Amino acid sequence: MTNLDGVFRREWGPTVAALARWSGDLTVAEDAVQEACAEALRSWPGDGIPDNPGGWLMTVARNRARDRLRRESVRPGKELAALKSYLDDIRARTDRSDPHPVRDDELRMMFTCAHPALDRPSQLALTLRLVSGLTVAEIARALLQADAAIGQRITRAKNKIRHANIPLRVPPAELLAERTPHVLGCIYSVFTEGYWSTAGPSAIRDELCDEGIRLAVELCALMPDEREAHALAALMLLHDSRRATRMDDAGMLVPLEEQDRGKWDRGRIARGLDRLRRAQGSPGPYLPQAVIAALHATAPTWEQTDWVTICAAYDRLVGLTKSPVARANRALALGLRDGPEVGLAALDTVASDPRLARSNLVATVRADLLRRAGPPADAAAWYQIALDAGGSEPGRAFLRRRIDECTAGA
Repeated sequence: MTNLDGVFRREWGPTVAALARWSGDLTVAEDAVQEACAEALRSWPGDGIPDNPGGWLMTVARNRARDRLRRESVRPGKELAALKSYLDDIRARTDRSDPHPVRDDELRMMFTCAHPALDRPSQLALTLRLVSGLTVAEIARALLQADAAIGQRITRAKNKIRHANIPLRVPPAELLAERTPHVLGCIYSVFTEGYWSTAGPSAIRDELCDEGIRLAVELCALMPDEREAHALAALMLLHDSRRATRMDDAGMLVPLEEQDRGKWDRGRIARGLDRLRRAQGSPGPYLPQAVIAALHATAPTWEQTDWVTICAAYDRLVGLTKSPVARANRALALGLRDGPEVGLAALDTVASDPRLARSNLVATVRADLLRRAGPPADAAAWYQIALDAGGSEPGRAFLRRRIDECTAGA
């Protein structure tokens, strides 16, 4: 029963979102789905995975949630009255027809978690937990924060939603704009955790890649004039066009410059380029990232990559976000355009940023530039530093391969 984890990953978000809409309580929904997953672990190895595992989990979780709500009914006096009033109010609001033609519970959940009553870090952490089912440790790595801080944020955010009676619905049209940037960020975080897993035995989680793209397309359908939503969809589709070539038959990561471009998904590239055309003029950060992805996806060979335009897009991205991650990646692009020494000098300007302390990005970029510049022993030392920082097992195996190559070269 080796694929149970994949089933739980795939069904977690839809089940929590649907149960939250039914019960009106995020904590009740999450706890009930956890109990349902535990029950599946006990029964499925012997009975087999049901034909509709999502339906099975939803049925069990709803029963667990109903049992919990019944237990709550023994509360005396005002506490019981407040609980009943809260649940009646939430159910009434979630039973009404939404003002938008979207019936996706997860998208509804994302907009709920994007409520302005929550601060941005808590919004993102809560969405990644409830919609994508990432663990606290995975969210902490994705957001470059400590595990304890993320756990506290998730708990406080759920309590805030409950105590403030924040409705589980897509907001009215006049409130969409202020919530959209967070929803875009959450969708991209779901995709990136699938495209480059932060930990565990697999570097790629297909279900999270597919889920991120699905949610981006849903958002584009909801907001067809939102150019930054199309930019995000373009970015993810163009990245995802390379998914099948990012690992070889032995499960080893294959870097972009070594991938078989003839096996890239041309249909996804075409869809991504179409979304990119719809995104033109967007003032947000996803457009320059999509431009970079498009230049990689359409370059005939690694040697023919348009590093001049890629560097210009990174300049735009850094100007918009001030992101240390973007600055580190820009340093690599500069090194490939102007030479490793130029890239290393640019990397030195961001290497000490504390937001990168929990990431191996700086060490990996420095090692890659040193590998191109020499001597190999220096590159091997930095690959070892990157390896010591952790990551998924395929990512670590790739770093070990680079160390071996550099050691042999030395």
